Amino acid sequence: MTGQDWFEKDFYAILGVPKNADEVAIKKAYRKKARTLHPDHNPGDAVAEAKFKDVGEAYAVLSDPEQRKQYDAVRAMAGGGARFAAGAGGPGAGAGGFEDVFSGLFGAGSGGPGGGRVRYSTSGEGVNIDDLLGGMFGGGGSGGGRFGRRAQRGADLQATTTLPFRQAVTGSTVTLSVDGRSVTARIPPGVRDGQKIRLRGKGRPGADGGEPGDLVIAVKVEPHPVFSLSGKDLRVTLPVTFAEAALGAQVEVPTLDGATVRVKVPEGTPSGRTLRVRGKGVHTASGDGDLLVTVQIAVPQRLSDAAKAAVKAFSEATGDADVRAELRERAGR
Repeated sequence: MTGQDWFEKDFYAILGVPKNADEVAIKKAYRKKARTLHPDHNPGDAVAEAKFKDVGEAYAVLSDPEQRKQYDAVRAMAGGGARFAAGAGGPGAGAGGFEDVFSGLFGAGSGGPGGGRVRYSTSGEGVNIDDLLGGMFGGGGSGGGRFGRRAQRGADLQATTTLPFRQAVTGSTVTLSVDGRSVTARIPPGVRDGQKIRLRGKGRPGADGGEPGDLVIAVKVEPHPVFSLSGKDLRVTLPVTFAEAALGAQVEVPTLDGATVRVKVPEGTPSGRTLRVRGKGVHTASGDGDLLVTVQIAVPQRLSDAAKAAVKAFSEATGDADVRAELRERAGR
């Protein structure tokens, strides 16, 4: 956008807000119009696309307090938006014309040295508007930027989504409402609770030709009653009987897809040992994770008379074993 655009375009009218609208009203109007005119909702409609761009430019200026102040000042000098290229005796030479305004600013009025007026023009001879206003507002040069301002990257936007555990493991596509528009995002497999996903270019539009910002999605993962996630690996706690742990056994272990897998519990497996099942974890483009099975020996809450007798017999048979000897030795080091 060039400096001349600030003279010609009424950003307040484009957004449909009064000139004294506050930041909240401006943002609300922008969201409403951007949602209606977004190219995703108007495929192939060049008019809607042009209006969408105008709305973005208007919001970029009016949402920035400093740019809005400068824009209001320029519009006031322009009397609402007339193009000017007035020379001596031309349309701008009357009272309150542009030449009078800028002559007063730069000390070049008709009564100044040489007795001539300053000539303003958008092209050809004379002073270029963009160059002139660039000097007024801290810019410079004739690069055609908005009064010499550099391109500004759009702001990053934040969003949150909550996924069931199974979708977090397998990956999911979600649709979010962000800044008055719908954004579809692909959540990769194995996303962790609290992890943030960054979508490049899906944030707020940039200003003065700047690139758009990013959309940062914070993911919340609902817990699962059986499984938990550890990187690409899935974890599960497997209850086994004392006999299975002591004598060894082949047991069925559930998997996240609803099936089961047979796992060998070696003879003499203690409670807390973790067994690994290859390839039964998270499936990702970089490889598959594993299923980590932690053995937990289940102690029965009630025993029949026959079971009690068997336990007593076992206790007597292993009475010479001191299971806490190593603990005492290590504690005394």
